[in-house]
Amino acid sequence: MSDKISIMAKIEEAILRFTKPDYMDSKEKIDDFLANKPLQKPVGGIFKSRDFDGMQVFTFGDETADNTILFIHGGTYVNEINYQHLLYCRLMSRKLNANVLAPVYPLAPHHSAIETFDMVTGLYEKLTVRNNLILMGDSAGGGFVHAFCQYLKTTDIRQPDLTVTFSPWVDISMSGNYNSENDPILGEIGLKEIGKSWAGKWGTDDYRVSPLFGDNTGLSKSVIFAGTNEIFYSDIEKYVDNLINDGVDVRFIKGKGLFHIYPLFPMPEARKAFKEIKKEIIN
Repeated sequence: MSDKISIMAKIEEAILRFTKPDYMDSKEKIDDFLANKPLQKPVGGIFKSRDFDGMQVFTFGDETADNTILFIHGGTYVNEINYQHLLYCRLMSRKLNANVLAPVYPLAPHHSAIETFDMVTGLYEKLTVRNNLILMGDSAGGGFVHAFCQYLKTTDIRQPDLTVTFSPWVDISMSGNYNSENDPILGEIGLKEIGKSWAGKWGTDDYRVSPLFGDNTGLSKSVIFAGTNEIFYSDIEKYVDNLINDGVDVRFIKGKGLFHIYPLFPMPEARKAFKEIKKEIIN
């Protein structure tokens, strides 16, 4: 990526700073948010979805497509899938000759990671009969993807052919040293409390919620994008080093001066990121 930041990226960052949730930087407000968050409801809209064992799953593209992408959405495990995610899934289905599935998985604080693991495992196992199976996720969803692949090693279920993640949350315990000022979306205080809720009885340092602490040996190739200005950047660097040390083929694509999950936004840097993904999926 070029060191020069586009005008669109600067505009997007300014908008994000203006709309940053106040609970990200306040213990009182995150506690109130978690205590009063309404129960999760099915997501409506114009896109097609189906039920899979009680879990709503959005689907894009034909099941006979050359590639299958299981996309795990972000939102710090408390926010529902949104149109930004769904539009990106539609884009991938059209540009990558892919059948894309995006599950609406159970969220904190009313649910914890163990429930989502159970539901996603059932869906993923159904897809393993297909060739060119790709696991993809952004932010919390990206962290889930890496943890899920580590978990698969304890089962008889095969690994995906490729993983692609944007700004994965790889340590929900937030055990490192962080600077929240540069991140226009996230904050250390809010993330720590959300992480506790999501981990539930597993604890925040369990690899199934914090893959930074897990074993990556034998995992498939991974492509990881991260903005150098995001709060997760130092943890993602550590995780990439872990992958390399565990013998995993990994590409780490750094968005210099960019923010969290930048590949999902309508700007030149995101288009460059998409071209990198296309090169990996369509030879």
